[in-house]
Amino acid sequence: MTGLRIKNLGLQYGSNVVLSDVAFPETPEGSLIGVLGPNGVGKSTLLRAMAGLGPYRGDIWLDDEPLRDMPMRRRAGLIGYLPQELPQRTTLVAYEAVVSACRAVRPDMATQAVEDATEETFERLGIRHLAFKALSTLSGGQRQMVGLAQIVVRRPTILLLDEPISALDLRWQIGVLDVVRTLTRQQRGHCFMALHDINIAMRYCDYIALFGDGKLLAFGPPLAAMTPDVLRQAYRIEGRIETCSRGKPFVVTDGVLADLPAY
Repeated sequence: MTGLRIKNLGLQYGSNVVLSDVAFPETPEGSLIGVLGPNGVGKSTLLRAMAGLGPYRGDIWLDDEPLRDMPMRRRAGLIGYLPQELPQRTTLVAYEAVVSACRAVRPDMATQAVEDATEETFERLGIRHLAFKALSTLSGGQRQMVGLAQIVVRRPTILLLDEPISALDLRWQIGVLDVVRTLTRQQRGHCFMALHDINIAMRYCDYIALFGDGKLLAFGPPLAAMTPDVLRQAYRIEGRIETCSRGKPFVVTDGVLADLPAY
C-alpha cells in the first residue's frame, strides 16, 4: 500500500493564489475520496500538483518520500493521473494506445504481461468492442473510457481522476465508479476523484474533500462533510441532506442565495 500525505499545501494558477494551507488527514487504504467544489476553485490544479505535474508550496509525501524529490519514472509508476482532456483523435486503435501507455510507464513488465494486463483492462471496463477501433472514430465518451484504460492498465496505487465521468451517460458513469472503487480496494491504495455531481460523490465516495473560498472547507465521510452550512459557503445555495430508503445520503437543493454573483 502506498500512502499519500499532504500538509500546508498552497497552489497558484498564474499569479492568482487558488488554494492555501490544504492538509488531508490520513485515510484508510482502499479509500475513494471525492474532490468537490465550484468551478474555478482549484480541483484540477490540486490533482496536477498531487501528480507532480504542477508547482506547489508545502509538502506532499508518497510513502514518507517527498514527492518533489522522487524520480519521475518511480512517481509515474505509483501515480495514475487522468486529466480532463480526452485522448487525441489519432489513427492509433484503442488497444495500441493502451499498450503504449503501459509500456511507457512500466518497463519492468514483460511483453506478455503488458498484453495480459491490457486484455484484462478492456474486459474489466466493458470496452472490448472498442479495442481495434481508431481513436479518430470514437465518440467523446468512448475516448474517455480509453483514457481511463490507459491509467488502469498500469496498476498504480494512487489514482488521480479529473472528472472521469463527465462525457459518459448514466450507465457508463455507474460502471466506471464501480470499477474504480473495486480497483482502489484491491490495490489497497487511494483514489482522489474530482466530481461535479454531489449526489454521485455522496453515494460512491468514502470521503468528501469540499473546497471553496480558496481553502478546504470540509473533509470526512459524506454525512459528516456535507452539511447545509458548507453547501452555502461552497456553492452559495440552500440545501438539505436527506437519506434514501436504502440509507444512502443525498443533497436536495432549495435554491440559490440572494447574493449570488453573476456567473
